[in-house]
Amino acid sequence: MKTETIKKGGKYEPGNFTLKAKRSSAGLGLYTMDPIKKGDCVIEYVGPVVPKEEWDTINSLYLFEVTKKKTINGAVRSNTARYINHSCKPNCEIDIRKERVFIMAKRNIKAGEELSYDYDREYFDEYIKPKGCKCGAEKHLYNTPKKVTPAKKKVTKTTKGKKPKTKKGAR
Repeated sequence: MKTETIKKGGKYEPGNFTLKAKRSSAGLGLYTMDPIKKGDCVIEYVGPVVPKEEWDTINSLYLFEVTKKKTINGAVRSNTARYINHSCKPNCEIDIRKERVFIMAKRNIKAGEELSYDYDREYFDEYIKPKGCKCGAEKHLYNTPKKVTPAKKKVTKTTKGKKPKTKKGAR
């Protein structure tokens, strides 16, 4: 398998920000101690690649589907990005580049703010909605009924900003 590198000093090189995991409304969250500008690469979501045949055997909420054949298990302690919580009004977004997952600032972020991104509807419906969203947004993204796609059309999944479903009954 060919490994592609990301250009040093480029858009996808995480900034040298001081990030700290601490208590948040959803448990632990990741906070920035430095201001971050819109468009900056904040951090990379890292972890071992999980072979497709093992996807259903791993009991982890930190699985991140990068492609149809590649999923990252972000549960490793070295993955500080795992502390970034879902928000219906996020300040970050996911950008997948060369099969790597980068968290980018969606807007200017002030020092002391919790970092967040939208985990997408599938993850929200399965893991967040049953317990109630704790993001604090006035209007929640997924409180409307899911739209049904006619059977004739082929639905293509995107992975941008999505954590894949994990094993049924996980948690």
